[in-house]
Amino acid sequence: MRHGAGAKAFKVVVYIVCIFLAILSIFPFYVMVVNATRSTPEIQSSAISLLPSVNLAKNWAAIAGKTFDPVTGFINSMIVSCGATLCAVYFSTMTAYALVVYNWKLRQPFFTFIMAVMMIPAQCVTIGFYKMIYAVHLTNNFLPLILPSIAAPSMVFFMRQYMIPALSLEIVQAARIDGAGEFFTFNRIALPIMKPAIATQAIFTFVQSWNNLFMPMILLTKTERYTMPIMVSVLKGDHYKTEYGAVYLGLSLTVLPLFVVYFLLSRYIIAGVALGSVKG
Repeated sequence: MRHGAGAKAFKVVVYIVCIFLAILSIFPFYVMVVNATRSTPEIQSSAISLLPSVNLAKNWAAIAGKTFDPVTGFINSMIVSCGATLCAVYFSTMTAYALVVYNWKLRQPFFTFIMAVMMIPAQCVTIGFYKMIYAVHLTNNFLPLILPSIAAPSMVFFMRQYMIPALSLEIVQAARIDGAGEFFTFNRIALPIMKPAIATQAIFTFVQSWNNLFMPMILLTKTERYTMPIMVSVLKGDHYKTEYGAVYLGLSLTVLPLFVVYFLLSRYIIAGVALGSVKG
């Protein structure tokens, strides 16, 4: 009896902690949405309000009168994020496939090199990357924001760790004996087996690419090429003329697609992370 009561008490504590953490995670987004309905004086007069205001239409008119175009920004962000996600997921899985299936002399040194690249901050190569893109006249183009995602060392590491126990080499050998080509084997056998890991990494890559501000702000200077994060940063404008309600409304519109992605694919995130931690 005492053991059963202790288990129930522990379960209650776990539920309370989980509910508290859930509220703590959702609360900033709720405040952001509420502030999207408030005016600048209301936001400046009180830091936090739990009740919506009546200035949503005015805030929308404020962002509509500037360079903020949610339709254009959404389309541009979708092009960049979807393109980067597809490139990163497909080619990282292919690289991991080569590291697991093929037995070649430099396999381990190559994997060590990939791990070493993970230690290099992206900001260290920004100047050289921009000079190269400027030299080949690819500024204001989405390709420099999409193609570099092919080289994703952390994703290669995750895919390799997942593939080692998940992909049976006997299946690959049987496909070769049956006359299947290497690309056919990879696309029709390896990719379906890797579906949970691919879904998890696709979500993380999409979110990271969607929220990326640093590199798009450097490479994209034309208004019609702006992504959603750039448009929100432009809303801030001059410090003394900032419409904070409009800024919060722009942030809410930017975050909305990410909520949709998480709600639709959250089970893949949980399953993929759990499988990756166990298999790693």
